[in-house]
Amino acid sequence: MERDAGTRDTWTLSDGHAGNVRQALALAAALGHAGARDWQLQPRAPWRWLAPRGMAAATFAFGTEFREALAHPPALAIGCGRQAALATRVLRRRGARVVQVLDPRLDPRHWNLVVAPEHDGLRGDNVLTLVGSLHPVDDAWLARAREDFSILSQLPQPRTALLLGGPSRNAPVDDAAMDAAFQQLQAALRAQGGSLLLTTSRRTPAHWQALARQRFADIPGIRWFAGGAATDDNPYPGLLAWADRIVCTPDSVNMLSEACATPVPVFVLNGERVRGRLRHFHDSLRECGRVRAVDAELVPFEVAPLRETARVAAEVAARLQA
Repeated sequence: MERDAGTRDTWTLSDGHAGNVRQALALAAALGHAGARDWQLQPRAPWRWLAPRGMAAATFAFGTEFREALAHPPALAIGCGRQAALATRVLRRRGARVVQVLDPRLDPRHWNLVVAPEHDGLRGDNVLTLVGSLHPVDDAWLARAREDFSILSQLPQPRTALLLGGPSRNAPVDDAAMDAAFQQLQAALRAQGGSLLLTTSRRTPAHWQALARQRFADIPGIRWFAGGAATDDNPYPGLLAWADRIVCTPDSVNMLSEACATPVPVFVLNGERVRGRLRHFHDSLRECGRVRAVDAELVPFEVAPLRETARVAAEVAARLQA
């Protein structure tokens, strides 16, 4: 359950889902606690069903190791996700200052601070909002990625990074719509030259991957498809670092937030299909001029990197000190 036994002054907690782990660690690092002790929790029933409610005997929810560690709680705990929200409630009762990332679906007063995307609509005196999600992408992160993936500099420009997620409840993109978007992008890449740097996620359907293989077979570049034997060799950081422009599917707040933290234009495939709270997020990105819809030209446009993590971390530090 424990991944890193670094400093004991700060803990990060999540359910182990990559997006939640990434947000908690990113905030800890931005606060100067990159060596935080990272807990990836697997709560037992019934707490798993009730979290972040169900405080009765909640010290038993996460297993023996966590219960014993509560004897020496950290000064600061950063949780992300609903399961972690129960653990941060427990830690607050033990004297830790706690910051909960994402809407816990419970009154924010149960935590010292709650950090939530503004499109969630959560508000309160101790609620800090941001556009998108927390992540580690900044100038230093991009510089390291350029160095680690320097081989990508040899690919012809313009380099177009294509980040593929998958359909979701608020981004119901069907196969026909995705194929049409691929055809439009294919035509633009053929007309303009350059290269394609493509990566998928665990949520990318196999048939989307097959469509991508087919549509972009004659475009030079690199491709990385999730689901193979190798799981840790995704060149995603290098794609963000070396891209001259980025094209994203509309489904992932995390993926779009990280793309928008780079200094290059971001184009969205099938963005008109999103709905609900995700629509509010897309609207915010368009209103600040950070993204545009994919079209036949992919005309470059001036952008400013969207860097919310550093701003949020500074506000968290000021609030906790106060």
